[in-house]
Amino acid sequence: MPPGGLLVSAPLLEARGVGVDFVTRTGHAAHALDGVDLSVNAGEVLAIVGESGSGKTTLARTLMGLEKPTRGEILFEGRPLDHSFRGLRAYRSRVQMVLQDAAGSLNPRQTVYESVAEGIRLHKRAQADPDGRTEADLVAAALAEAGLRPPERLFLRYPHELSGGQQQRVLIAGALALRPELVLADEPVSSLDASIRGEILALLLKLRQDLGMGVVVVTHDLGLAWNIADRIAVMYLGRVVENGTTEEVLTAPRHPYTQALLSVVPEIEHLRPVVLTGEVPDPSRIPSGCRFHPRCPALADGRAEAAGVAEACRTQPLEVLPATGDHRAACHLDHVLSTTEPVG
Repeated sequence: MPPGGLLVSAPLLEARGVGVDFVTRTGHAAHALDGVDLSVNAGEVLAIVGESGSGKTTLARTLMGLEKPTRGEILFEGRPLDHSFRGLRAYRSRVQMVLQDAAGSLNPRQTVYESVAEGIRLHKRAQADPDGRTEADLVAAALAEAGLRPPERLFLRYPHELSGGQQQRVLIAGALALRPELVLADEPVSSLDASIRGEILALLLKLRQDLGMGVVVVTHDLGLAWNIADRIAVMYLGRVVENGTTEEVLTAPRHPYTQALLSVVPEIEHLRPVVLTGEVPDPSRIPSGCRFHPRCPALADGRAEAAGVAEACRTQPLEVLPATGDHRAACHLDHVLSTTEPVG
């Protein structure tokens, strides 16, 4: 939880009805995002979870300004994101991204010092530092905050001389050097050993606590979300299908997709295992009705039929879930069940 509990102020970052389309080689439009509402408060940790192909990385890139929405808009502090060169430069001085592949993200020809100093120079942070700190001071402070101490010993080292955990910390240090208000972390620990994963997650939580920094974590790992997030948005085929506080979503999942994902998480013991058949559909051919219905266990085992919603599942599209408010799921079956009961 953020210091003092969940914040109720206006969101720091929002997505409103965001869609992102890509044209395939055959000329068809693939809807990587297809109507996403999302919000992140200052000092909050939001986890965006889902399988590969669910659209979560495209959403993170769109929130960062690396992709421009085909429909809808991204707002920062209530104002639409300016996608001009100058607008994005100003935005990225306040919002930073930590990528999944640390080894591939760091320039192998740059030292640790140069990697961290790059953003400081681009945004002229040393010249504007209120305490009169030099560039070297700011680099050292960022490395130390990222858990690399003593920082000066790493200044002249290259990425190949570091462990995977150290490389990830260097990426985090590069983001911290700009004192961002929000960090977008795309699968920040998926390639690390279990012991290092815990250290990096603890570091992110400490930075949120110490600096009041908001964090958006993109992950396929609901166990990770359980340990770090205040709120969770579950994505499937380019849209959020369930959202709510971490406790609500992970202890009382209301969407069959969320329940299936949770059933294989070792930390969650009270759910029966659910094996999803097939793959996430091609985003250029989104199924009619509920986009999850071709793989839905509730439709396959007759629960949807018994509740009288099977035809609606196959033919009636669901509305986009609002970004804020109560625990919600985009599911026809959920709409006819008690909101206090998990699906199944």
